[in-house]
Amino acid sequence: MEYVFELDVSGKVEDVVETLLQLHRASCLDKLGDQTAMITAILQSRLARTSFDKNRFQSVSEKLHMECKAEMVTPLVTNPGHVCITDTNLYFQPLNGYPKPVVQITLQDVRRIYKRRHGLMPLGLEVFCTEDDLCSDIYLKFYEPQDRDDLYFYIATYLEHHVAERTAESYTLQWQRGHLSNYQYLLHLNNLADRSCNDLSQYPVFPWIISDYCSAELDLSNPGTFRDLSRPVGALNKERLERLLARYQEMPEPKFMYGSHYSSPGYVLFYLVRIAPEYMLCLQNGRFDNADRMFNSIGETWKNCLDGATDFKELIPEFYGDDVSFLVNNLKLDLGKRQGGQMVDDVELPPWARSPEDFLQKSKDALESNYVSEHLHEWIDLIFGYKQKGSDAVGAHNVFHPLTYEGGVDLNSIEDPDEKVAMLTQILEFGQTPKQLFVTPHPRRITPKFKNFSQTYSHNAPMADSPGEESFEDLTEESKTLAWNNIAKLQLHDQYKIHKEAVTGIAVSCNGSSVFTTSQDSTLKMFSKESKMLQRSISFSNMALSSCLLLPGDATVISSSWDNNIYFYSIAFARRQDTLMGHDDAVSKICWHDNRLYSASWDSTVKVWSGVPAEMTCTRRQRFDMLAELEHDVSVDTISLNAASTLLVSGTKEGTVNIWDLTTATMLHQIPCHSGTVCDAAFSPDSRHVLSTGEDGCLNVIDVQTGMLISSMTSDEPQRCFIWDGNSVLSGSQSGELLVWDLLGGKISERIQGHTGAVTCIWMNEQCSSIITGGEDRQIMFWKLQY
Repeated sequence: MEYVFELDVSGKVEDVVETLLQLHRASCLDKLGDQTAMITAILQSRLARTSFDKNRFQSVSEKLHMECKAEMVTPLVTNPGHVCITDTNLYFQPLNGYPKPVVQITLQDVRRIYKRRHGLMPLGLEVFCTEDDLCSDIYLKFYEPQDRDDLYFYIATYLEHHVAERTAESYTLQWQRGHLSNYQYLLHLNNLADRSCNDLSQYPVFPWIISDYCSAELDLSNPGTFRDLSRPVGALNKERLERLLARYQEMPEPKFMYGSHYSSPGYVLFYLVRIAPEYMLCLQNGRFDNADRMFNSIGETWKNCLDGATDFKELIPEFYGDDVSFLVNNLKLDLGKRQGGQMVDDVELPPWARSPEDFLQKSKDALESNYVSEHLHEWIDLIFGYKQKGSDAVGAHNVFHPLTYEGGVDLNSIEDPDEKVAMLTQILEFGQTPKQLFVTPHPRRITPKFKNFSQTYSHNAPMADSPGEESFEDLTEESKTLAWNNIAKLQLHDQYKIHKEAVTGIAVSCNGSSVFTTSQDSTLKMFSKESKMLQRSISFSNMALSSCLLLPGDATVISSSWDNNIYFYSIAFARRQDTLMGHDDAVSKICWHDNRLYSASWDSTVKVWSGVPAEMTCTRRQRFDMLAELEHDVSVDTISLNAASTLLVSGTKEGTVNIWDLTTATMLHQIPCHSGTVCDAAFSPDSRHVLSTGEDGCLNVIDVQTGMLISSMTSDEPQRCFIWDGNSVLSGSQSGELLVWDLLGGKISERIQGHTGAVTCIWMNEQCSSIITGGEDRQIMFWKLQY
């Protein structure tokens, strides 16, 4: 064949012919390694002779920070050129001026950046200007890891001042609380695990969700409609799995269960051939695959993944997106004729899908369904989590060829260039397991239990005189949500200096009229909110008091003291009515629920006491029985109960947060997550999470079920105390400010001036409308929500 090319630019013919001849000589070399080396040499000499054209800068005042050689990565093609970063823009200028003379990205628009492994080497960098898009704005591959790291550091430093950094754990918290959809969360996990739409060997991987491709209607309320997400595709068919396991047992080391992967360039192009035929032609030497092996039918493909001897592939994000073009032969490609004689055209849809659009919509509904929300964490464990490697992978029948794992082979140790190129090609074409993101079981999603709102809000229902119990509850919940949404609008109402030392505890009577406070000045004070007068001052010993609480009925105040005792004070009789001598060192914090008292101490224990009735009569002394002793290694500084009092969290002097099951008095999790003392710790209202603050200035969120630290934020000073609703936090800081934290956004959203010394304790009423703080400045401050 003879081809004629015409150039757009005159006078370049000699250059083009010279380059073509060089490349032709390279392609005629016998050995792959020699071919690669010669092409690399040609490229590097061209790059060395050129540099970034500074006339391409957007503005003359831009300051150049760094320039280096790199390649822009697109599927199956990398485009060499020069990268340049200034104080305001990132530029890439391709050598060949394609797809355009210069690609420019304004740093102000950048939302996320990721370091990438490219061809198993730490050379990639991907930049996104959106929060949730599948595809990035540019993917660069550098020749030196140092260049990549320098550029990453520069952009990351710029972003630090503009965008909160995102870890897998911070997305986990957003997903658990329903602020990210299942689709968005899987996209973020893929991104964090080095998966990119620009790299077919590491394309984002999504799960098969639906297992019913035969019914006329899709029933998303039936668990039988869904695939078992706790098993990899290869383990879904029991008989096939038994055959694979028998082979696995007889195999010499290194053993593997599956001879092919769940994600590889071939599988991605299998799904995308109708929109990216050029990729398949490139990968298959200019030919489409055999017509019967093409992506012809969704039901057939699923059946093959269940029964095929070597087919274990998962899906790609496009199955849960909005663009149907990968299912339709819009380009009218000649994809061949099947054995039955019919031409390969559009993908055959299941009976329950009326159109490609309907298929995608129902797939999306399935991905976001309650069943998937309750089980998605099991699939994440297999693909991104602790069941990816080691004995957990063996137990879950999730073992693939060693070459598919990160670090499975050290390319640098291979001396022979031919062998090295062959090995790299094999790895890239075979498929790669994502980077492991989690090493402990992944937390579950919090799925809402749907209430029946129809009674409360139906228009035609007769108006009841008093609201029904449920509607009243809903209104209380709504008012709490409203209050927390406006927590930054806190206004200082009154302040009173009633102690001689730091205030350590606050308790308030049910009607809100009497406020009881303890202090390091060893006194318990009773303050009337109505008359704004101090009504009583009680001293039990000359040692500091550390906390106080009111028993239901508002007849008794309990105070804990540094003198190792707990004091019971009768308000009606105005006298101490009992003393519990329960510890060998200072009592740091007390909690009460359902006739049980919980006391934490510097003697390294938390003790649970019974025989503390709400109505303590003054006539006889109580007998306190110790029901349980929760032993710690070091002194315990804070404790808190969950709403049902089935769980207790304790924080120690050495920075460990412990979660205890009170029904069995056993420790569930021990999380060393602070350097220095834990200042405060508390459960979220739904008991799913624990928040802790420490002397190190950190705010940590822990998943109660798994004990995983799923979010950590820092401030430049300790947060001594806090209240929270699961999403927002109001904390009292060492400097006296009150800080409002948006946990899901990962930022401090408001700073409110408060005390002149550290805020040491904080109280909020049940309706979340009024707040009282105590501080080292010996004051108590009354705050109101104004909105």
